[in-house]
Amino acid sequence: MRPNHPTIPLSYATCSLGTTTTPLPTKLSILSSAGFTAIELAFPDLQNHASTLANHEVDIKDHDYHSLIPAALDIKHLAATHGLKILMLQPFSNFEGWPRGSREREKAFARAKGWIRLMEVLGTDMLQVGSSDTPLGKLAPSPSPSFSSLRENITEDLRELADLLEPKNMRLAYENWCWSSHAKTWREVWEIVRDVDRDNIGLCLDTFQSAAGEWGDPTTSTGIIDDVTPGSEGEMEITRRFEESMAKLSSTVPAEKIYLLQVSDGYRTADSAGGPLSTELGEDEAAPRGRWSHDFRPMPYDGGYLPIEVVGSAVLTTGFRGWFSMEIFDRGRDGEGSELDLQEFARRAREKMGVFVEKCFEKA
Repeated sequence: MRPNHPTIPLSYATCSLGTTTTPLPTKLSILSSAGFTAIELAFPDLQNHASTLANHEVDIKDHDYHSLIPAALDIKHLAATHGLKILMLQPFSNFEGWPRGSREREKAFARAKGWIRLMEVLGTDMLQVGSSDTPLGKLAPSPSPSFSSLRENITEDLRELADLLEPKNMRLAYENWCWSSHAKTWREVWEIVRDVDRDNIGLCLDTFQSAAGEWGDPTTSTGIIDDVTPGSEGEMEITRRFEESMAKLSSTVPAEKIYLLQVSDGYRTADSAGGPLSTELGEDEAAPRGRWSHDFRPMPYDGGYLPIEVVGSAVLTTGFRGWFSMEIFDRGRDGEGSELDLQEFARRAREKMGVFVEKCFEKA
């Protein structure tokens, strides 16, 4: 078996190596040495680098994105020095669907314009937007409009954002987050992308978001939706439905409308010291799948259990041959984290990514 497939370029999200306080130059050096050829630049890493250069905390709460420009210029230079493409800036969240004329919508578009300016300086052409997890009650306050009206607002916002990006030859990569308040699945984000009807909007697909949303469940004792027993007829039925969903993705989404596939697995939270996650919202108002996503996502073949190869092979079956990007949030099975040898961690991530690509090609 070949160690990797030569037609698939490999990227790595900077938020997935060390912590926000790990110096970004260190991250870039390690990722380049490990054999990755691009990065997803995480906004917190950009902000931390700006604070390091300025020797004080750089505050952007008033949308002072101009203060981040020196750091963006330096990151562009650092990435080029290490032979790394800046694939995209992420994660742009809770953007779409705010009530028309609201202060929240005004702030969302102010953020968008600030991020776009930084993208120009960085030299990247892609903005990742995660499907909002803002509660529907805030997006559609009483008297509540119909869901179709809310969907129209969401579509209109993303269309307007795509139109802001288009003159600068930039693209919008829309991702389903499995705890989103309005678009948890690939089908839902695809329907929105289709209705936005712009050439420069496509999908950011994610092995964890799809498998964790349609097959796994961090609140059950088995880690599978409906708490079915592993190996049982119930699990086989859930797996069959999931495979049908992925087959539908393959036959529905054009390859050119997929901009990248993010790759990670998930720990079975029932195996942790705390057991399955609570069904209640956390102290930070995070939903169970949101908490799962933020802390319990290892690299492939490193202790996870989700059927992620099904997702990868479905994406390849569309004809997609673009970026596979490692985005992991591994704080261990207990979610507490531990000290890591970052160089060895990145080396293993590159090795596991190669294995994952090969296995997905075998199944496609």
